[in-house]
Amino acid sequence: MTATNLTPAQKSQYEQDGYLIINNFLNKEEVALLYGLAVEDAQLRKNAFEFKDQSGKHTKLTLWFTPGDDTFGLLTRSERLVHAAQSLLGEGEVCHFHSKLMQKEPEVGGAWEWHQDYGYWYKNGFLYPDAMLSVMLALTEATKLNGCLQVLKGSHKMGRFEHNFAGEQQGADMAFVEEAIKLCERVHVELAPGDVLFFHPNLLHMSEANLSDKPRWSLISAYNLSFNVPFREKNTSCITPVKVVPDTAILEREPVGLSAQTDFLNKEDEITLKVK
Repeated sequence: MTATNLTPAQKSQYEQDGYLIINNFLNKEEVALLYGLAVEDAQLRKNAFEFKDQSGKHTKLTLWFTPGDDTFGLLTRSERLVHAAQSLLGEGEVCHFHSKLMQKEPEVGGAWEWHQDYGYWYKNGFLYPDAMLSVMLALTEATKLNGCLQVLKGSHKMGRFEHNFAGEQQGADMAFVEEAIKLCERVHVELAPGDVLFFHPNLLHMSEANLSDKPRWSLISAYNLSFNVPFREKNTSCITPVKVVPDTAILEREPVGLSAQTDFLNKEDEITLKVK
């Protein structure tokens, strides 16, 4: 995909459904490079932590804030990704809140309860959910069997639900979720490597445990407009405009993983695990 704005039809679909899928957003060479780096990256493994679901199964993730000159940073700062985010967010300066590598391993990878990303980010102190956006890039195949994302189509229009602990995770109030399920189409978001899902922070979504013999890895990046200044979140990446790089930088530059100087999140510092 070239560095162009999204079409009016794509923007309309996002506004109506709360999400947008773009197939083949990255080509096979780019995906192979990113997945290879992710699997071999010592810093990603060292800084990974687990979230247990209500059954005790766990999913690993590694989260960092400031996008650097490493290959992952070049992706999150790329023209195609930042321009697409700008198209969906509207006017304002696009900033990178954080990226996280989700590692749902074969047979042991846990579920994610029904939630909204803004259910978490509200507790970080962000006031404007429409100024925020999640982007999920599939690094491996995402299927029903290995626990692909499930969304409730159009549920973002219901606003933020209360979130409480479900295992170690923050889950949306299930009484409200059950009503939403009656009204909204439930969609399994099956993706091929290189496909991208853009979704609104109030879109209700979840994923089942990985019962397959194949891993499900994805990179999820969150973007924010600079005027949406949080009053609890201390990291300033979320209000620092992204320094955009050409799409070609991902393959043209030397492959580089994350460094020890990367501002990783430590689990004990996660605000949403502390704020009721």
